[in-house]
Amino acid sequence: MASSVASSPITIRCKGILFDMDGILISSIGSVERSWTKYATMRGVDPERAIGLAHGRRAIETIVALRPDLDPQAELKVIEDIELADGEGIRVLPGVLKLINELPLDRWTVVTSATTRLARMRLATGGIPVPEQLVTSERVSRGKPDPAPFLAGAALLGFAPGDCVVFEDSASGVVSGRAAGCTVIGTLFSHSVESLAAAHYLIADLTAIRATDVDGEGIVLQVTPLAV
Repeated sequence: MASSVASSPITIRCKGILFDMDGILISSIGSVERSWTKYATMRGVDPERAIGLAHGRRAIETIVALRPDLDPQAELKVIEDIELADGEGIRVLPGVLKLINELPLDRWTVVTSATTRLARMRLATGGIPVPEQLVTSERVSRGKPDPAPFLAGAALLGFAPGDCVVFEDSASGVVSGRAAGCTVIGTLFSHSVESLAAAHYLIADLTAIRATDVDGEGIVLQVTPLAV
């Protein structure tokens, strides 16, 4: 873990915020695991392997890894329809609504490996305001851990990557945000401390974050990192 992690509060100044979706804003882990188990069973692959590959990765890349012999676009539609039909148990995570309500709508967006239809469904089901535009799997040709998704997110907001803060819970996500040049804050929702070594700071969840000042110059975040 980066040596900049501290147990006392710190201040981060930025212009835009890029949120991963699953594991940061909402928990849809039950839906994800049920959906990929169903898909894996249909396609004769190990459900545990499918679930392990799916987290933090675009579905189309998981499909190619599992069944390279199948048409990935056709299979993407299959798994997307399965996931869209299963919204059970999706919930907003602690601290999310408070933080989002402190931010202007034009200063944040969602950068997710999910498809657009799936992202909008899960955000709405979880009670999260859905940004007019967000970065989903269709908007980039390379998914996390490539920097492309967070570079696209920064461009969407109109800020340099170095002026953006990324919130991520996956190993591939923190690598992606770091490679894009953003400040990366990782949460321990789904991954170990060791796997999130690319993050600048670690927190348990978004209750550790406060937007203490928002003006024309940017956003001031008060962050209480974990001591690790």
